[in-house]
Amino acid sequence: MITPQYDIIVIGAGHAGCEAALAAARMGSRVLLITKDMNKIAQMSCNPAIGGIAKGQIVCEIDALGGYSAIVTDASTIQFRMLNLSKGPAMWSPRAQCDKLHFSMNWRYVLENTSNLDIWQDTVTSITFKESNISGVRVAMGAEFDCKIVILTTGTFLNGKLYIGNEVVHGGRMGESPSLALTEQLSALGCTTARMKTGTPPRIDARSIDLSKLEKQDFDPNPSKFSYLPFKTSIQRGKEQKPCYIVHTNNNVHDILRTGFEQSPLFSGKIKGIGPRYCPSIEDKLRTFAGKESHQLFLEPEGWNTHEYYLQGFASSLPLSVQIDALQEIEGLRGVKVFTPGYAVEYDFFDPTELHPTLESRIVPNLYFAGQVNGTTGYEEAAAQGLMAGINAHLKLNNKEPFILKRDEAYIGVLIDDLITKGVDEPYRMFTSRAEYRILLRQDNADNRLTEKGYQLGLVDQFRYQFTRLKYDLISNHIDFANNTTLTPEDVNDYLSSIDSALLSHKKKISDLLSRPSTSISALLKYVPRGTIIDFNLSEKLSKISSIETEQIRNLLEMPWGKTEGRGEIDPEFVSEEILKSAEISIKYKGYIDRENNIAEKIRRLENLRIPDDFDFSKVTSLSMECRIKLNRYRPRTIAQASRISGVSPADIQVLLVYFGR
Repeated sequence: MITPQYDIIVIGAGHAGCEAALAAARMGSRVLLITKDMNKIAQMSCNPAIGGIAKGQIVCEIDALGGYSAIVTDASTIQFRMLNLSKGPAMWSPRAQCDKLHFSMNWRYVLENTSNLDIWQDTVTSITFKESNISGVRVAMGAEFDCKIVILTTGTFLNGKLYIGNEVVHGGRMGESPSLALTEQLSALGCTTARMKTGTPPRIDARSIDLSKLEKQDFDPNPSKFSYLPFKTSIQRGKEQKPCYIVHTNNNVHDILRTGFEQSPLFSGKIKGIGPRYCPSIEDKLRTFAGKESHQLFLEPEGWNTHEYYLQGFASSLPLSVQIDALQEIEGLRGVKVFTPGYAVEYDFFDPTELHPTLESRIVPNLYFAGQVNGTTGYEEAAAQGLMAGINAHLKLNNKEPFILKRDEAYIGVLIDDLITKGVDEPYRMFTSRAEYRILLRQDNADNRLTEKGYQLGLVDQFRYQFTRLKYDLISNHIDFANNTTLTPEDVNDYLSSIDSALLSHKKKISDLLSRPSTSISALLKYVPRGTIIDFNLSEKLSKISSIETEQIRNLLEMPWGKTEGRGEIDPEFVSEEILKSAEISIKYKGYIDRENNIAEKIRRLENLRIPDDFDFSKVTSLSMECRIKLNRYRPRTIAQASRISGVSPADIQVLLVYFGR
């Protein structure tokens, strides 16, 4: 059989695989994406939502670099909420409930309309080698495809098993067969593998629920979005959003669930894999929090035109009858009908400490890993790894320097550094607490941090690049204006009185007034004296770039679900609001931002202290024994990375600094 030759083959079309294949193809590599089912591309196997605490920031970073997760999410959103608005902007996190069918179909549209990218529906049975080099893959239907690099993004499918009570089914998702033999092949080559476990709750029929008895969880009335492209989403243009609901378990529910504990594969020892501590199954919650009389659950719609709802917080591997009986005892769910029961999934993953920062294996050259195969959980973490693997695979093929993000540059940098430096002892999930520079890594400024980098890589197109430059020029202008413009008591005291803020006795700069928690820049600008010029010619400047036609804009406008109507005219008022928000954050939190930048600069000096790739730490006898063992195992690239490895003390770092002449 004659088959085309490819530069890169991506195995698996989940969130990691989609971003990996798209990035590499858009940069110029010839890419083949192999998936078991083309109708389940970027399937939302668990919660039909994107974003959340820290995860939302990751999606914004993917967008700023030129990835597509944010664009597809915005086109598929049925409800939007900005979380943590009562806290500082470092904690604000966007979250969108999505129509999961639209999400998958929009991703498929983007992939099918990307140059250099082919799709093949089949199951990969092995990676092929010529001598010691990767030469391609072999699939179940007998075909072989040649390539130079393979990116493995198989999610939960490697030797996957599904558990419901005493029932065990081989599969990666309900109704889908697992991927066999790949783990064994890579293990034989020296890759370290182990098992992890995740779970999913029942999907239930909303027609059998009394929604009037449930607490409605409303959406943001003025919704934001993920992508920095200056076009409104359908819900921003007025399309009505769908609500979620809050429900609670009770003692009757708990008593019924406990009757199934003897048949729980989680408690019987059938499941060997490690589960997520922060997102336990309902039976795990009852055992861990034995004295708690109620647990909060969220009932979330799976789409615009379906009655299927997702019961977040009720993941379970208990017998089907126990699950259904317990659901009947929840307020509003008497007589509920179930589309799909909850079940647990156990699957193989590979030790991420055996990866380079590019996500290339240190054991098998030209093999990249991304997503849950690295021990992570979540669509967002997977998509970020896929994007970085796709970028770096293309760069390696073209003999270019790798693309590595530092911890002070992006949550993506924190994610990958944590994985390759610390490894995982449970499914890894990103939290804002994992990022020591979270004031710098906000959801509002990822385009400022990363779009220039995406442009240099060739992922960010001319329109987005020009718009981002214009946007931040205008933000800078607003900041300068606030720093240099004063308001008198006569100008502004009425406004200050209306928000219960102390009145002025003498004039003050707008930037000084913004240090007060209740003030906003949009309000203060209304009190600027007449004759003061504050028009930065936004409309005129936007008109100069609005005619630039690019592939991303065409995909955005022509996406089959949730597409932008008409030409996608840029709304100057909408852009102005975003500019004012960013300027206000920069002014209000300047002291914190400057302090964190100073700390990051000090650590950055250690990041620049490279350690030779073949350095033998065992010969530095003044290092502790544990330190030498850990450093030889994890092979840190820099002194800073070495400092983050468990078991490496500050004294050990001082020894390394002296040894390398610093």
